[in-house]
Amino acid sequence: MIDNPRSPRVRAAAKLAKKNQRAETGLFLIEGPQAVAEALQFRPDLVTEVFATAAALDRHPAIARAATAAGLRIETVTDAVLETIADTVTPQGVVAVCRQFPMALDELLAARPRLVAVLEEVRDPGNAGTIIRVADAAGADAVILTGSSVDVFNPKVVRATTGSLFHLPVVVGVPLAATLERLRGLGTRILAADVSGDDLLDVRSDGHLDGPTAWLFGNEARGLTDEQLALADRAVIVPIYGRAESLNLATAAAVCLYESAFAQRASAAAHPH
Repeated sequence: MIDNPRSPRVRAAAKLAKKNQRAETGLFLIEGPQAVAEALQFRPDLVTEVFATAAALDRHPAIARAATAAGLRIETVTDAVLETIADTVTPQGVVAVCRQFPMALDELLAARPRLVAVLEEVRDPGNAGTIIRVADAAGADAVILTGSSVDVFNPKVVRATTGSLFHLPVVVGVPLAATLERLRGLGTRILAADVSGDDLLDVRSDGHLDGPTAWLFGNEARGLTDEQLALADRAVIVPIYGRAESLNLATAAAVCLYESAFAQRASAAAHPH
């Protein structure tokens, strides 16, 4: 039992809330029973430490079993210690330290992905994390965050993915233009989600959603610049039929990614190999 909030291990884990510490150590923090359980199930090789209160272990016995199966010893801690490590105001009693695991762009392209989300200057951790979760749900092959987007291993991004971070490849820190050019070289259509674009229904009718596709999503406040839009094959707007002023980025991304997922699956069913 660790009961001292100032112990070296506790302080080292707590520092991972800061980007420079994550960059220096190559580690990041996972918080909450759901995310820790997903990490232990899908990428146990990456988990280095698990801290939990006795009450949390009573509520979530599967976490203890998964940690044991992965050869990890869970460190029981007091509520005060858990609160020191956790990034949230009301932590859920379980946190883990994990090694960062971004995929190299070359490795992703070698797998010839059919559906990819590309985030350019997406700064809000909640949006980035939710888009990763949506991409996972829609069966996308990867999410790519360019160098000007939020750090995917930021605790708020990790929480917003609710474990999906461990389900699909994530590429980080790449330049936008070169990345899109390489995707296009594989025969991927680049579609930019933007208010200046063609109606999504028209794009679907034109048959532009059923092939390999990379959706480009821009900054929450200002969207995509003219230069960024010029890198796409087509700009697309999600139509608003009611009175809402707009959709937030993650909601628009969900619509776009699912439309592609539906179209690709319908095409595959109609033309089985």
